[in-house]
Amino acid sequence: MLYRSGRTTGLRVVQWLTGDGKTESLWEEPAFYQIPRLSPDGSRLASVLTAGSNSDIWVYDWRRGSRTRLTEPPGVNTHPRWSPDGQYVVFQSAGRLFWTRADGAERPQPLMKGQNLQFPDSFTPDGRRLAFTEHDRDGGSVIQTVPIESTSSGLRAGEPELFHRTPSGNPYPAFSPDGRWLAYASSESGVYEIYVRAFPDRGRQWPISTDGGTLPVWSRGNELFYRTEDNRLMVSTYTVVGDSFVAGKPRLWSDTRLFNMGLTQNFDLAPDGKRFAVLMSAEGPELRRTRHMLVLNFFEEVRRRVAAGAR
Repeated sequence: MLYRSGRTTGLRVVQWLTGDGKTESLWEEPAFYQIPRLSPDGSRLASVLTAGSNSDIWVYDWRRGSRTRLTEPPGVNTHPRWSPDGQYVVFQSAGRLFWTRADGAERPQPLMKGQNLQFPDSFTPDGRRLAFTEHDRDGGSVIQTVPIESTSSGLRAGEPELFHRTPSGNPYPAFSPDGRWLAYASSESGVYEIYVRAFPDRGRQWPISTDGGTLPVWSRGNELFYRTEDNRLMVSTYTVVGDSFVAGKPRLWSDTRLFNMGLTQNFDLAPDGKRFAVLMSAEGPELRRTRHMLVLNFFEEVRRRVAAGAR
């Protein structure tokens, strides 16, 4: 049996991170943040804040220092995604997709119905289509896209269309800035790697990462970022030649390791492409110091202690 011992609370803060490893305060109040998402203009940050068994979505205006809660407990509300015009946030609650106004002026409304667990992922640049993930019963996922209409009464979804099936439970598909490509993570090789397909799909995929990767994020230039298993950020430049996607060799963007959230998103790129909003530990190094303990012959020790207790 392997376990970790030490003192840790798991509290996080949200900071700006640049490629040279420098950090700057963004949302410094310690909390259980998850899935930070910057608004299209970069002025606001949507994030999931967990308290006990409840998770709610908050929007933080980091320039003014004000925040607005978009959802209400009880329940688990997660995976916020901004509409390209910054007016709406789509999210998941109770396995379904909902939308709400980003200013919190109205109560959330259902966007789609589904029998399986759904997660919103990425809008096309014009906001007319949403890529989302639906888990299947075999542990994989189906990446689908759905037409989205913005009306005076809010968002309305059309009929979903299949894009790609993947054996991975966390593909996190992301549309490119021009809407021609969709990046996603897949574990079809045995580990998570980043791939790109044309949109609409033409049956061909291009590998991007070379040593594992997940959570693809596009810049507005010609860069595709992703995160490694050890929570560092990588970047690959690319060009498009005709109908082909040509990716350059990935390189380390920053050696700074982010707060470990497993396969949950812990970063987002600012619109200028020069810095990230990242989750970092709220604890000092002395509090984060832990030890990993390996116990050999664990079941023999359990049987010995049970027998001693019986006597």
